[in-house]
Amino acid sequence: MAFLRGTAIAGPWLCVLLLGCSTPTLYSWGHYEERIYASYLAPGAVSPEKQVEELEQDYQKARAQNKRMPPGFHAHLGYMYFQLGKLDQARQELAAEKAEFPESAAFVDRLLANPRKP
Repeated sequence: MAFLRGTAIAGPWLCVLLLGCSTPTLYSWGHYEERIYASYLAPGAVSPEKQVEELEQDYQKARAQNKRMPPGFHAHLGYMYFQLGKLDQARQELAAEKAEFPESAAFVDRLLANPRKP
């Protein structure tokens, strides 16, 4: 009986202790995951203007906290700028994606070589 009483008391405290020791995330995700999911679920449901506004705000918050943006963030933002016809900003974002994540170079180079409106 004493064992069960000790377990009943120690169990919740152990959970609190373990949950309090979680590691911080490597990236600042902001609205990025939501926007990617929404674009697959219902393409066009959120306008490119709204996405650019949210993603730019997320980027500014991440910079203020000295955090990195996740893989694909700059590519998606570049694509949104491309849809808005802002080719210079689109190229800047794609170049940022390539600089942050060199493994994306083949994909980004292909996008930059063929800049036609979708």
